Amino acid sequence: MRLKRVLTLRTVVATSAGLTLASSSFVAAVSVANFVLGDTAWIAILVGGALCLLAASCFSELNGLLPTAAGLRLYFSRAFNDQVSLTVSILYMLVVIVGVIGAESYVLSTVLYDVFPAVPPYAWIVILLLLVTGMNVRGIKIAGVFQDVITYGLIASILAFGLIALSKVNFHLSAPLSPGGATGIISAVAVGVFLFVGFEWVTPLAEEVTQIRQISRGMMIALGILSVIYAIFTVAMTATVPKEVLAASAAPHIAFARATLGGAGVSWMIAVSLAATVTTFNAGLISVSRFMYASAREHALPQVFSKISMRYFTPWVSILALLLIGLVASGITLLTHRYLVLVYLAAAMESIVYVLAGLAVISLRRKMPDQNRPYRIPFDYLVPALTLLVFAILAVTVLVTNPWVLVYLAVAFLACLVYVNTAVPYLKKKHQARKSASRRRPSRAAKEVEGK
Repeated sequence: MRLKRVLTLRTVVATSAGLTLASSSFVAAVSVANFVLGDTAWIAILVGGALCLLAASCFSELNGLLPTAAGLRLYFSRAFNDQVSLTVSILYMLVVIVGVIGAESYVLSTVLYDVFPAVPPYAWIVILLLLVTGMNVRGIKIAGVFQDVITYGLIASILAFGLIALSKVNFHLSAPLSPGGATGIISAVAVGVFLFVGFEWVTPLAEEVTQIRQISRGMMIALGILSVIYAIFTVAMTATVPKEVLAASAAPHIAFARATLGGAGVSWMIAVSLAATVTTFNAGLISVSRFMYASAREHALPQVFSKISMRYFTPWVSILALLLIGLVASGITLLTHRYLVLVYLAAAMESIVYVLAGLAVISLRRKMPDQNRPYRIPFDYLVPALTLLVFAILAVTVLVTNPWVLVYLAVAFLACLVYVNTAVPYLKKKHQARKSASRRRPSRAAKEVEGK
């Protein structure tokens, strides 16, 4: 049984943007602003968005060349080898799930606990995860329509809030064109990558879109929209509220809302936070569950994750597994309060994967020169080479400035490597044994003939 091709460009854009539009993005935006002087965060954000367009070009070519729900798994397997492909893709999946859901859960629960102190913070996360899980199990079309409505409403709200705040300060900015030294701007851009984290996770929907070109178009459009609204909103925050006040809060967007529109602003921003979290959880379940389904189909994960609902045509086991992982990740983050480490961890992993995407484009052009490519990056090897170089610098910047991120990433990498070298061979061997047994087992009709 296969997935159904029902998704349009509108939902592709909403899914790509929805994965990045999170409450934790407001925290990352403040971190970006703290690395530069004055109200110049917009420079780092637009540069980060432009650099992500380079990576999006690489993913567009790879997705057109190998349109599959396996996504990264297949790109890197063809470009490098199975061990590298499996280790990186499983590591990436875990980091994105744990990093994004963990940080998002912490920020949202902080916001809601201030408003509803009688309700345990973790209860909100459980309710939201159950909500999006139910929609995803019921069908991709239901989850897709929900994603469209919430994401586009969220984009309009964030843009409106930023413009209202800027109008209240008469669009007066402090040193908007002087970000300071090179070290600060490089660090700001490196952390700014987190603002766009996960935009490429729309590629696992390649088997459910009505036209394969919609994946590349959707990523490009989403990045353009996100770059503009993040730049406006971040500058509005720093122009309205002192940076030190924003940095001291786990929910800086609430402090910004209160300074801009008082109690009404806080209520509006709470609604924005809820919508942002829901879009992130929903888009994450849509995309990552397809990746798990495809990996299980190729025996890199237990076969149970490849099960498809006969009624709804959704990978229901993978979706429920992600629900459990999300509940654990959010619970641990709420207990440890180490949400900022998760932000930097996701930013570092994103940069590393973009480096590998650039390398994969170069490698596959040499290995598969005559293969049809619905989308081919112009200017020969310039874009993939730039993607490789730029994101390698950004990855090193994040890891050097945050030693704990390097430690966590190294531990997670070793765990994934052990899994790939032990569990995956066992799963493939088990599949081959089952396949051989089914070939040797005579059919019922054959047995009846033999009996006669």
